[in-house]
Amino acid sequence: MRVVANGIGIEVDDAGPADGEPLLLVMGLAMQLVAWPDELLDALRRRGFRPIRFDNRDIGLSQWFDALGVPSLAWAGLRYGLRLPVRAPYSLADMAADTVGVLDALGLTRVHLCGASMGGMIAQHVAAAHPGRVKSLTLMMTTSGARALPPPAPAVRRALLQRPRAGDPAGALALMQHLLTLIASPAYPPDPQALRQRIAASIERAYHPAGATRQLLAVIADGDRSPLLRRIAAPTLVLHGRDDPLVRVAAAHDLVSKIPNAGIEVVPGWGHDLPPALMPRLADAIASHAERAAG
Repeated sequence: MRVVANGIGIEVDDAGPADGEPLLLVMGLAMQLVAWPDELLDALRRRGFRPIRFDNRDIGLSQWFDALGVPSLAWAGLRYGLRLPVRAPYSLADMAADTVGVLDALGLTRVHLCGASMGGMIAQHVAAAHPGRVKSLTLMMTTSGARALPPPAPAVRRALLQRPRAGDPAGALALMQHLLTLIASPAYPPDPQALRQRIAASIERAYHPAGATRQLLAVIADGDRSPLLRRIAAPTLVLHGRDDPLVRVAAAHDLVSKIPNAGIEVVPGWGHDLPPALMPRLADAIASHAERAAG
């Protein structure tokens, strides 16, 4: 369904159960709500939760912002490297306001919040700015953005910065498959055909590379969130793969050192993806953390 959140149209999937404990899932860069695996959602429902997922602005079936233009990643990267301010068409704080707007549209006062990758960055903003809305916080494969943290593997960085041409879904599929293979879990490698089918289904649902570029600019412009983290009051769990080549595991330990009373679980063999084999473990970690936070 489509709701109006923070004044814009946001596509939401809320399949219940209606009496379940609400758990809002925030997805990462350029990824649609369908990137949350059904295996994870089903496992959370079995634990009594009501998982809710949505398309972030400018991606999927949510409102696009093409009138804002397509910024230059090269120029933004140069300014970031020179420690100059980076301007983005919108900010992660704006996307956090969208997230809170989804809660308002659904009539939810407080929820358990889980964000993956860029979604974890958005979740940091939500938890810091709206502590009364967050019962528990789970941050998956994400970072504070501190400059001293190790960068992505060089091949991953190059793949991340490659953008498909507008109107070229076949090229987008190839680029996305290359990137997702690079960042996949070494202990749980994806089946190439299944991965290709999943990407193709996502592209068929919505193809919008300009939105992905604007989202990436929002991440770059957000910079170091370390001062923000001290304001997070919700019980926090950091979940991270030991073998993540995009957001290195040092980022997880950095988050735990800066968020009051945060806990951590590092998973060997996990990269920067959501492999089916890990869904029972991740669902259990998210659910157990939320249950402890609820008392």
